[in-house]
Amino acid sequence: MLWTKERKRKEFSSKHTAMGNFGVVLLAVLAFLGSSHADLEMNFYAKSCPKAEEIVLDFVKLHIPNAPSLAAALIRMHFHDCFVRGCDASVLLNSTTASGNQTEKAATPNLTIRGFDFIDRVKSLVEAECPKTVSCADIIALVARDSIVTTGGPSWRVPTGRRDGLISNATEALNNIPAPFNNFSTLQTKFANKGLDLKDLVLLSGAHTIGVAHCSSFSNRLYNFTGVGDEDPALDSEYAANLKARKCKTANDTTTIVEMDPGSFRTFDLDYYTLLTKRRGLFQSDAALTTSSTTKAYITQFLKGSLKDFYAEFALAMEKMGRVEVKTGSGGEIRQHCAVVNG
Repeated sequence: MLWTKERKRKEFSSKHTAMGNFGVVLLAVLAFLGSSHADLEMNFYAKSCPKAEEIVLDFVKLHIPNAPSLAAALIRMHFHDCFVRGCDASVLLNSTTASGNQTEKAATPNLTIRGFDFIDRVKSLVEAECPKTVSCADIIALVARDSIVTTGGPSWRVPTGRRDGLISNATEALNNIPAPFNNFSTLQTKFANKGLDLKDLVLLSGAHTIGVAHCSSFSNRLYNFTGVGDEDPALDSEYAANLKARKCKTANDTTTIVEMDPGSFRTFDLDYYTLLTKRRGLFQSDAALTTSSTTKAYITQFLKGSLKDFYAEFALAMEKMGRVEVKTGSGGEIRQHCAVVNG
């Protein structure tokens, strides 16, 4: 009996020690995960670079009023960045002859992105204030928000602490970024892959209320929708005729630009959704939002509500997108120059 009790005591002690060791290991693992996957937070640079967000805002306020169309380009850059490897500024990396790798910049969806120089100029100012401290990924996110606000659009929270990625691949950009010719199921899948739902899809598409598009993004809808020289029946015929006569006069026009929200393309309003109900969304991806009962219901909801309500909803969707697959803690790096990895 004593032997049995002694054996049980030793077994218990052994198990307890093992459990204790396991607990130490578990805590170490959790600590590591916490360091590499820490969450974003508001005013992340409050101590390390207290003037960072002020520097970004001041630059935006100084230059965007002189080039308001750039606001649409910069929010598009943020969107395209977040859909490939998360919001990690991988969209800013240049292709290098040494690696032979074509970066996201070289992918078709990004050939019309503008604003790289704008981001570089902001980065240089922030670097001068706080070297090797503020990520290019955070700068993109802050610039996108501040640009929209400066042109009279909605504001949203931009928690910071993103780190910059080390990898950028053109094929990944082509495969992940929602395209103007995508149908509803493809859009749903691409958004779901990033943890974004159908409401986010409709809200983020609402950014098409500002900005312009090249004819090449939608000319197939006018001239060759199914490959037999036909027009997309989902596009209002009167609108299509107007586009052919005044804007995209040939099927292979690659230079002409068209307002995405004719009449108020500089104003962040609800007119984009009104156009969708009239079958006047410019892209197939715009028209696709009216092919699902769920997304149609959201469109109706936004049109029935106030602009203030829409701004509040849009703000939540933008903050959610800005958190997609972010690198934090010890992930990635803080690039000194946004177009190249360190070293």
